[in-house]
Amino acid sequence: MMTRGIRGATTVQTNSKTEIHKATADAMTHIIQKNNICPDDISHILITVTNDLDAAFPAEGLRSLEGFQYVPIMCAMEIPVPSSLKKCIRLMVTVNTTKRPADIHHIYLNEAVKLRPDLTLTNKQ
Repeated sequence: MMTRGIRGATTVQTNSKTEIHKATADAMTHIIQKNNICPDDISHILITVTNDLDAAFPAEGLRSLEGFQYVPIMCAMEIPVPSSLKKCIRLMVTVNTTKRPADIHHIYLNEAVKLRPDLTLTNKQ
């Protein structure tokens, strides 16, 4: 068993609590499904948002998912690089797994697919 990181990112259209929660939960659901993991496999999750998203804590969106009540989740602000993607939510999910790094599926949804074109082979939606 090894500790591995699974990256995920998505974007929202508006800075609203409902949309931030839904998009975060949707990204996490894709990560769970594509990597065949469950909340008990997760050590912790770090979520960052761009500085144009302040209507809600994205972690609240994960609390609605079954089994996430005891998963440690922290939110932070992304570095505000002037030309960076706007309205973006990024996840770093740290899991215990037997998978090799090449077998991890990193998930990029909506406009966030532009962030890591080098990982397109891992984004098998």
